[in-house]
Amino acid sequence: MFLKRNRRHCNGVSYESWLLVESVRTARGPRHRVVAHLGKLPGLDVEARVGWEHIGRILDGKTRPSDFLKPSQPDLPGWARVDLSRVRVERLRRFGEVYLGLALWRRLGLDQFFNEAMEPGREEIPWATMACLLVLARFCAPSSELQIAEHWFEKTALDDLLGVGPDKINEDRLYRALDALLPHRDALFAHFQRTYGELFGITYDLLLYDVTSTYFEGAGARNPQARRGYSRDGRPDCVQVCLGLVVTPEGLPLAYEVFDGNRTDVTTVEEIIEMMERKYGQVRRTWVMDRGMVSEENLERLRRRGASYLVGTPKAMLRRFERELTEKDWSAVAGGVEVKLCAAPEGSGETFVLCRSASRTEKEKAMRLRFTGRLEAGLGRLAEAARKGTLRDPVLAGQRLGRLLERNARAAKLFDVRIEQRPNPTRPGKQRLEIKVSRHDERQGWAELSEGCYLLGANLPADSPERLWKTYIGLTQIEDCFRVEKHDLGLRPIFHHTAERTQAHILVCFLALALWRTLQQWMAASGLGTTPRKLLEELAEVRSLDMVLPTGTGQEIRLRTVSRPEPHLTILLERLNLPLPNKPKRIENVVTKIPLEMAKIHANGDF
Repeated sequence: MFLKRNRRHCNGVSYESWLLVESVRTARGPRHRVVAHLGKLPGLDVEARVGWEHIGRILDGKTRPSDFLKPSQPDLPGWARVDLSRVRVERLRRFGEVYLGLALWRRLGLDQFFNEAMEPGREEIPWATMACLLVLARFCAPSSELQIAEHWFEKTALDDLLGVGPDKINEDRLYRALDALLPHRDALFAHFQRTYGELFGITYDLLLYDVTSTYFEGAGARNPQARRGYSRDGRPDCVQVCLGLVVTPEGLPLAYEVFDGNRTDVTTVEEIIEMMERKYGQVRRTWVMDRGMVSEENLERLRRRGASYLVGTPKAMLRRFERELTEKDWSAVAGGVEVKLCAAPEGSGETFVLCRSASRTEKEKAMRLRFTGRLEAGLGRLAEAARKGTLRDPVLAGQRLGRLLERNARAAKLFDVRIEQRPNPTRPGKQRLEIKVSRHDERQGWAELSEGCYLLGANLPADSPERLWKTYIGLTQIEDCFRVEKHDLGLRPIFHHTAERTQAHILVCFLALALWRTLQQWMAASGLGTTPRKLLEELAEVRSLDMVLPTGTGQEIRLRTVSRPEPHLTILLERLNLPLPNKPKRIENVVTKIPLEMAKIHANGDF
């Protein structure tokens, strides 16, 4: 007798198993007779040679799936008689997304960085491990430290991957890990600069900068930076902090700074530039910023430092290029956008690029018509009330007019409104109000002409306007980073009370963002698009589990394995060059936990 591999195909899928066969003589010659169907044998199946012991090499990116297909000395199969009626599955854990997150953590060299930066002390669990846990939790399933300790960690396979038991993870240890993580913020910025250069060949001669805000749940009384200011989240009722972020044109986060919640964008530029020069040196680089950062003082500081800039300009500067707007020498670029290169009116060395977007024109026109119609209707009601005499008090009329103009500020400048007192013909000796409304034809014409247009300014040499526009549009990378941090990584709202814990929370979100954007680069290079959330949802179906096999001798064999993904997910993992371990690991000396009530029953002999 001998073992024979059996292959069959069904619906385009190949299935393999092993047979125990023997040779027999028949009238038609020697034939193979099947003695037993053995199914899959882990010691002999080539695909099962990817074992848990290889996880470290896989996550470090030091191996390929083909490495496991090379002939080696396979483990000899172990044989046991199993009672199939009592086979069960236990300890189902989430494996796929944390496995991918840990692979990204190691590909970015963060495991080595924290092992060197956080020297071991008296702590039971290394701070480097706790930092990894905090970031992976933020990357996979954003939640509070209490949620991580009480629910999330025990439902994942991180106890196997990190070597930390669920009983070691508690809320206090996670908070202390935040405190230990914060002092290494600036060193992390320098680490990312080196790592991005090695992984993606990134250069740092072009940097994108923008500011957002994130609000607190609570008064933030113990955080001096928590102030009320302009809220990008639509929560002016909450205190907030402002976050300035610097990214590469590819959208990879480099550094950030936290500002007081009432800081205006334009006042943050000098601080960010000085920080980047301290970390990366004072070299000639180009800064790309939105119009909220622009002031003549900031631009002059950039010129003195020998830096270049490409910025959005205030809307009022379009007036200086009114003649160019009416001309027809526009160059079309992608997506219904037209651009035009213009010289500075005063003959300076600056370059200006006029841009006009068809979709933006339609949007601004619809907004203007909506506000204009609403304002005209409101002014008509106000004039009618004055004519009928129901509105007689000029102070009250001024208040109502002010509120109406405030609610329709986009259209207010298109009208001239005056409140006058006239003799009342129906009531001699009395006065009545008269509201006169007239349109500003010049402003109306300018509003229609400038809709959908914006102006870019730069001190770069005159280049093609298409290239300058595409460089400026790279600011959408920062907007996407802000969206990911707030919606996918749970940056907002902030529940921490102190400034240090708030800073540590933002740092954890920043590290999770670095993993997210790195995964986007990894997926794009593998032809898998740029939607990490979809990939994480797919990988959430991959679980770690224990197969418990009762034997005829009364013992139980516990094999820890990873569920086999669906065929389409297998293809995704192959594209990412990230094989899953599929060789079961035998678990010894597992003590089954029983509830306290059951333990009392056993002790009393009542069971």
